[in-house]
Amino acid sequence: MSKDISKFISQALVFASLIVGMSVTALPAHAQDAPPAETTYDFEDDLVTGDLVRPDGEQLIVRRRGRRASLIQIREHFIPEMLKSGEDL
Repeated sequence: MSKDISKFISQALVFASLIVGMSVTALPAHAQDAPPAETTYDFEDDLVTGDLVRPDGEQLIVRRRGRRASLIQIREHFIPEMLKSGEDL
């Protein structure tokens, strides 16, 4: 009987430690302070210059090719031809 009680106590301790461990990991995270809504940069009267960056060269305009007929021809009498070639063997 004392073995049953000690087994029950050990199982209860394991279960309790699992519950405590899960509740500690499930705590809500604390939010960080929000950054300021507006950022200002002061260049102290320095001259800031910039150039427009774009690709050099000319644009090519390519015509689309016209629609062509397919070069693949569907064989309408495929099964009879297969049966005939089987008979020739």
